[in-house]
Amino acid sequence: MDLLQTIIISIVEGLTEFLPVSSTGHMIITQNLLGVQPGDPFVHAFTFIIQFGAILSVVCLYWKRFFQMRNAEEVNQKLNFYGLLIVGVLPAVVIGLAAKKSGLLDWLLDSVLVVAIMLVIGGVFMLFCDKIFNKGRDDHKVTAKRAFFIGCFQCISVIPGVSRSMATIVGGMQQKLTRKNAAEFSFFLAVPTMAGATLLDLIEMFGEDTTWATSHNITMLVIGSVVAFIVAMMAMKWFVGFITKYGFKAFGWYRIIVGGIILAMLLSGQSLAMVD
Repeated sequence: MDLLQTIIISIVEGLTEFLPVSSTGHMIITQNLLGVQPGDPFVHAFTFIIQFGAILSVVCLYWKRFFQMRNAEEVNQKLNFYGLLIVGVLPAVVIGLAAKKSGLLDWLLDSVLVVAIMLVIGGVFMLFCDKIFNKGRDDHKVTAKRAFFIGCFQCISVIPGVSRSMATIVGGMQQKLTRKNAAEFSFFLAVPTMAGATLLDLIEMFGEDTTWATSHNITMLVIGSVVAFIVAMMAMKWFVGFITKYGFKAFGWYRIIVGGIILAMLLSGQSLAMVD
């Protein structure tokens, strides 16, 4: 990957990480459009590691929720908050490790067809999810039971094109949270989820073949993470306000259009690569 490819892919990641359109799916499509070599171990790791860079923007924007402990009451609130994140991330740990160990995750990351199909299916669902979950929504806080069920929904996002953001927000709405509350917990849950995925990739990369660890590749990882962090911070602020006011239909139509175009290109035998 060269510098331009790194910056473009990282911008795409930052823009889409918190939107219900699948950041991983969009990175896979972008990599194909840019002619990035599929199946490369470094490219796979890059896909996850820069996502963690984007996720750090959550910690920055919501630092009080994560760290502010001025008295005993706030200490208890933080312990409860961290406990909910642990409960919520457990299903993803089990399913994610199983998918990684089986090789399924690496296979899925190379499949543009899977991404396109899931974009369309998810898009159709999003056209109706507001109506499906409109009844009974309230401002109830996230409980351990709700956190666990939201974490189970998150497991679906192991399939590129589903969108971790969409899965967890829908899970929150299914648990009768408002769109805003569901979106914010989705942001929070992303931190331990992506931290774990990044750590796993780093351990695997350093534990096996380390020929990838050139100064160029490490520089691309740093640049990619910084770009994703900055862009994600701007996108996240906009997203909460948008879905609170307008819901998910616009994202549903976007997914259907993008997925449909990619499917049409694949079925016609046309290459996605803009450069060879």
